[in-house]
Amino acid sequence: MPPILYLLAGFVLLFFSGDWLVKSSVQLARHFKVSTLVIGITVVAFGTSAPELLVSLRAVFDGAADISVGNVVGSNIANIALVLGLVSIVYPVKVKKKAIWFDWMVMMLATIGLMLASRNNQLSTLEGIVFLVMLAIYILWAVYSSRKNNKAQETIVLPSMSLLKTIGLFVLAAAGLYFGADWLVVGAKDVASKLGVSERVIGISVVAIGTSVPELATSLMAAIKKESDISIGNIIGSNIFNVWAVLGITSSIKPISVNASMVNVDYWWMFAIAVLLLIVILPLSRGVVTRWKGMILLSIYIFYIYLLFV
Repeated sequence: MPPILYLLAGFVLLFFSGDWLVKSSVQLARHFKVSTLVIGITVVAFGTSAPELLVSLRAVFDGAADISVGNVVGSNIANIALVLGLVSIVYPVKVKKKAIWFDWMVMMLATIGLMLASRNNQLSTLEGIVFLVMLAIYILWAVYSSRKNNKAQETIVLPSMSLLKTIGLFVLAAAGLYFGADWLVVGAKDVASKLGVSERVIGISVVAIGTSVPELATSLMAAIKKESDISIGNIIGSNIFNVWAVLGITSSIKPISVNASMVNVDYWWMFAIAVLLLIVILPLSRGVVTRWKGMILLSIYIFYIYLLFV
């Protein structure tokens, strides 16, 4: 099969499998009587980061570390500049959640932590474990804080799918993620060699956009339905999970070598885009990501991708 078909098949399978994983995980949690609040903070967050995790793991074990780290760095840049940019062009995004400032600071902590950990061009097993401990602390705080502030919303919803169907869908989603990640990495490596570009560039651009498709589709649908307040919380949460969960799990299983160009160039783009997010959601700007801000974000993303390929 031609590399481009592997790439496209991987994209499609990851998109649907990620969606099925979230749906089946939510149903499983409901079967075990877990509240909607806890499901939103934990199960859904892990589910939406599953494509990045499977791709990163597959890439590391296939000897394509640049695709593994590039996937995370590229996804974090794309989530803000591409996803939020496009969403706010469709419908201006209002920042309603007060805790968003704390979440943003946690995202910056994860970003700076990744930059410091990669100074020696490697993410070690110990650093991966530290990332996972930080993630556990963040999740526990998020669950505690949400329960404390939203006791009225702490409801148990009955499952709408039988346990047997739920398990079946979960197994199907897990298999889809496995094969989707495999095909995406194989296709990306072959496309990179045929185009004469590095795996770092393919990982940051093509692979990262592919694994960000679920977030893009979800956020765009929310914007079209004028439920735009969902977007920024999801984007920040996804970026935190990408660093602490995806790279944490991957590097704790197998140390990852990090490309010097990624450390010296792409990490700083990721940091700058994260700072830019704070600027566009500041109260001074009425806490609204307007259409013109969205156009600026999208233009920056297009310029960054252009620089990668020239």
